[in-house]
Amino acid sequence: MATPKFSTASQSFHQELKKRINTYFAETGKAPTGNAVLYSKAIILTLAFIAIYTHLVFFTPPAILALGECILLGGVVAAIGFNIMHDGGHGSFSQSKLLNEVAAFSLNVVGGSSFMWNVKHNVIHHAYTNIDGVDDDIDIKPWMRMSSTQPRYRLHKYQHIYFWILYALLYILWVFVMDFQKYFNRKIGAMPLKKMKAWDHIVFWSFKVLYMFLFVVLPIYMVGFLPWLGGYLVFGVFTGLIISIVFQLAHTVEHTHFPMPNEMTGKMEDEWAIHQLKTTANFAPRNRVISWLVGGLNFQVEHHLFPKISHVHYPHISRIVKETCQEFGIPYIEYPKMRYAVASHVAFLREMGRK
Repeated sequence: MATPKFSTASQSFHQELKKRINTYFAETGKAPTGNAVLYSKAIILTLAFIAIYTHLVFFTPPAILALGECILLGGVVAAIGFNIMHDGGHGSFSQSKLLNEVAAFSLNVVGGSSFMWNVKHNVIHHAYTNIDGVDDDIDIKPWMRMSSTQPRYRLHKYQHIYFWILYALLYILWVFVMDFQKYFNRKIGAMPLKKMKAWDHIVFWSFKVLYMFLFVVLPIYMVGFLPWLGGYLVFGVFTGLIISIVFQLAHTVEHTHFPMPNEMTGKMEDEWAIHQLKTTANFAPRNRVISWLVGGLNFQVEHHLFPKISHVHYPHISRIVKETCQEFGIPYIEYPKMRYAVASHVAFLREMGRK
């Protein structure tokens, strides 16, 4: 399909909201990028990753302790993605371009491709959220039906039950399958992949080889094949579950929309910012532990409206966003507890699986 175009409004909600957010940062004197809170978190997560990995591979703890550490390592890898890589990829980790690039580059170390992520997430998903045929995040065909515009198959009747299995496989498939599909097919979903320079090819292959050495070859050499296989599966499954749940709760719940462009004009009904509000949801906004662990991705509304603002500011600017939405009569989707959002996601999948 052709790339959708968003409508414009004479009294733009987006312009007014940006003015108020800019005023907030001007009055408080804060930089919209990361601060000492984010940098200390990045140090803690990085040291935790190194310590757990080193203990698992080189000190061979007892099986029960090792499995616990594999789960913990999976949580730390997911947290690095949420807190360090994600902000870095959006240029909001630091005012320094170099630090942002280093933070975004962390994805390559833990198995992904920062190049593929930038195109898939920053370029496509953030621009065309929940638009079937463009947003690759809702394209899980034929295994799952994530929009009423997608074909329904018999197996979808049970997708609200078996989705846990697919989500658990996300990280392993991402590292070993999906990045390579994008690389060789030269596209992400239906969208063409941005042309890769020589350096992009070098980074892609060299870090895939490095990952294979660090997470496959070296552990097998140190602890043996079967202990590695069991540990890696526990690590990969837990990482996949966390990543999947956090991102799915942001867009595929009962109250989010899946609008499509006009067939004749190719234009969307709403302006871009309103489209983001209708397709995005927050969860557990007052839970500080969840906010710390998921890098503010429980404030997805604020993140989608202002991706270049670091997540450490989302709890503060969310009040401004919510008040502005109320004044303009625009929905602001929020689940006060994470379990409510999970229940809504399950209900959404059940509804999509029905005839």
